[in-house]
Amino acid sequence: MSADETHARRKVHLVRLSLTNFRNYATLALEFAPGMVVLTGDNGAGKTNLLEAVSLLTPGRGLRRAAYGEIAREGGDGGFAVHARLAGGAGEVEIGTGVAGGDANGDGGRKLRINAAPARSVDELLDWLRVVWLTPAMDSLFRGPAGDRRRFLDRLVLAIDPRHGQRALDYEKAMRGRNRLLAEGSQDGAWFDAIEAQMVETGVAIAAARAELVRLLAAMIEKLPGDGPFPQAEIGISGDLEADSGRLPAVEIEEKFRRALVQGRARDRAAGRTLDGPHRSDLIVRHRPKDMPAELCSTGEQKALLVGIALSHARLTGNVAGMAPILLLDEIAAHLDAGRRAALFSIIEELGGQAFMTGTDAALFSSLRGRAQFLTVDHGAVRPTEGY
Repeated sequence: MSADETHARRKVHLVRLSLTNFRNYATLALEFAPGMVVLTGDNGAGKTNLLEAVSLLTPGRGLRRAAYGEIAREGGDGGFAVHARLAGGAGEVEIGTGVAGGDANGDGGRKLRINAAPARSVDELLDWLRVVWLTPAMDSLFRGPAGDRRRFLDRLVLAIDPRHGQRALDYEKAMRGRNRLLAEGSQDGAWFDAIEAQMVETGVAIAAARAELVRLLAAMIEKLPGDGPFPQAEIGISGDLEADSGRLPAVEIEEKFRRALVQGRARDRAAGRTLDGPHRSDLIVRHRPKDMPAELCSTGEQKALLVGIALSHARLTGNVAGMAPILLLDEIAAHLDAGRRAALFSIIEELGGQAFMTGTDAALFSSLRGRAQFLTVDHGAVRPTEGY
């Protein structure tokens, strides 16, 4: 990456984070410097809770995908609040989000205010920052169910295409309507036609966005050194719509999908669900140097592949969105050897954004002394780390 490319990006960073009744924090206020932030402490101390709070500054349910009632602190009023001050190329912004006590269990009551004014939708957050994360739960991504990989892929797409989240919501809503008709045994062709028209429009757009992300990300991965600490991954998508995207005109893909839905009604009625569409697609990853499917690689190789993909995606996000993303890297150093840790820290500095990293042992990050802000998390309290 050239110095000009790095300089051209807006360097957005979290200046201040305030929490109220969030997980194990009754109240908390922290100030952060730009660059790397290292959070260390015992398991269960609340390190990941802090990352989760930051992840709620982007659309969706955050890095745990938790129900709002689960996020609210036990013993509180049932609600929670996250307030953040961000600084960047577009100036400072105040963001507040959370739910009131009576709304938490309904999961539909999350409120968002930007500079004290109610936001029209959570997608407005993407005007101010992009957030990318890796968590230990994602270590099983390549061996787990296809749904986990689709969610991972769609999160990658959302970071560079803010409209993707609404498309996905609209598609899911239409598909649920079609599934209800199937479960009821409905033969109302007009209802099916109307719902399927919505699925076709949004489904083809989802597939096109995914295919474009994979194309751009593959080109970015190509820039990784072939013998580097994070092996190059070959990525692709298994899905009819994604396979046709870029190969056929959109109108032809839409008509093809429409016919598949119409012709599949009897089969889907017997199955009780829709069997064609982007909700059935899968992200395919191979370890290029070993020419091996990612799911057959060792745990360490899978971790290195995943880190390489995430770092390439962070570069891509910076280039496309014009702002370096905030990285949330939970327990990132635990399964990386010293060489890979050093390479990771160097790449993060090169990306030019803010990165929050957690671990139980500050010694794993000792090479960052003087280059990062070190904080110790101790069951609801956070203080500067002694000696760092």
